[in-house]
Amino acid sequence: MAINDVEHCEVHIVHKELVDRIGNEMPSDDELYDLAELFKVFGDSTRIKILFALFESEMCVCDIAETLNMTQSAISHQLKILKQSKLVGNRREGKSIIYYLADDHVRTIIDQGINHISE
Repeated sequence: MAINDVEHCEVHIVHKELVDRIGNEMPSDDELYDLAELFKVFGDSTRIKILFALFESEMCVCDIAETLNMTQSAISHQLKILKQSKLVGNRREGKSIIYYLADDHVRTIIDQGINHISE
C-alpha cells in the first residue's frame, strides 16, 4: 500500500475532549512496555504449545518434552521465559518439577486468542 493510499482526515480538526480523555486513561509508558514484553512472550509458537499443553493439565518437563517431541533442555529454556513472565508456576513433587498455568488470566488470554483466530 502506497503512503498516499492510507486513509486520513481531509481536514485537521482535533477533538480536544476526546484526546484529553484518552490521554488521561492511557497506561503509563512503563505499563505499556511491560504489556508489549508480555505479548512478545506469546510470539513464539513453542511457548504457545507449552501454554496450551498446560492449559489441559499440569505437567513435568519430561511429559511436556514428550508431548511436543522436543528435548527437555529446549522445553526448560522456554519454561524459564514463561516463568519469568509470570505465565507459569511450578512446584516440586519428589524428584519432579510440575509446571502449571500461573492463573486464570493466562487461560483467558489463550481462550481469547483462539476465539479471535477462529472468527
